Amino acid sequence: MKYKGFEVDDKQIDAYMEKLDISLAEACDLILEESGKIEESEETKTAIESVKTVRRYEKSEKTRKATTKERKVDEEKGHLLGCVKVLLEGLGAEIKGIKTETEVSFQYGGNDYTFKLTKHRPPKK
Repeated sequence: MKYKGFEVDDKQIDAYMEKLDISLAEACDLILEESGKIEESEETKTAIESVKTVRRYEKSEKTRKATTKERKVDEEKGHLLGCVKVLLEGLGAEIKGIKTETEVSFQYGGNDYTFKLTKHRPPKK
């Protein structure tokens, strides 16, 4: 196709019209500006940038298998929390429950409490 005295590819025009949702004349101008045959306008520069930044994400049809991670039991924390439990029972607290080796819920003096034990990682060197 001839536009403004220059030959323009029909397939490229159709592609730009579909991708950018622009008219035939705008698509032709864009192609000529990209090839350097005519000077680029500000509108064309922004249109070109928008084409470059468009990303399309598609979801795969395959379903991922759920991975089960085995939890490591920390014996040291379990021992310390057991000692705290014995201490609380010695003070007259009523133990409500123990959550793994991380926390103890108890009642003391008519109020509910939770004692949580956190093991910190060693500092990086």
